[in-house]
Amino acid sequence: MPLSLHAVDLAALPTNLARVREEIERIRSAEGVRGPVRIVAVTKGHPVEAVRAAWAAGLADVGENRVQEALAKQDEAAGVPVTWHLIGHLQSNKARHVPGRFGWVHSVDSVKVADALGGALARPGATGPLKVLLQVNVAGETQKTGCDPAAAAEIAEQVAARPGLELMGLMTMAPFTDDAATQRRVFGGLRRLRDQLEQGGLRLPELSMGMSGDYRAAVAEGATIVRLGTVLFGERAP
Repeated sequence: MPLSLHAVDLAALPTNLARVREEIERIRSAEGVRGPVRIVAVTKGHPVEAVRAAWAAGLADVGENRVQEALAKQDEAAGVPVTWHLIGHLQSNKARHVPGRFGWVHSVDSVKVADALGGALARPGATGPLKVLLQVNVAGETQKTGCDPAAAAEIAEQVAARPGLELMGLMTMAPFTDDAATQRRVFGGLRRLRDQLEQGGLRLPELSMGMSGDYRAAVAEGATIVRLGTVLFGERAP
């Protein structure tokens, strides 16, 4: 059965987006955070109408967790000029689908994945460069993907050296908790890691961190990209 999204959810998107943007600006002002925050509208679990609604509301970036779901929506929304972000775990055997389909991959967590993307970009007709982020498991949760922070410097150097890949920064996810102190500790850890890597010579302007339940803490700690679904579109259909 196709996924459905209630009309009230789509109608509420501009209001929800305005509320989120006001909250982001309030936090940036209170925390003295500089630089813009890019909102990636996460349409996972929602139908293609959510992509069109996002574009109509002024959101130019759309994120999907799964390659196959993203490809189907991209085909249906071929005329909508959004930039597609792959934000979920990427298996190496799915890397061949990425060139020409996604502008960003947030979930590069190993040299193996970077090599797979580089190989896909080297194929005839593939377009690049591809903007990528190194996913780091700052919280150390065994159920989450992402490289160990201790290995981040070595992996980042190798990813940055891969032809066709443009390493733009780091990504992480905080534990599923309402505790703002825990959220800020994880996001602050990613920011400090980024600063250390930049001192080593890498340029990493982007920090992708924060989702609907914890984007406030992420913005307070310097997020440049937040990945928002529920707070914009409402709950996903079961």
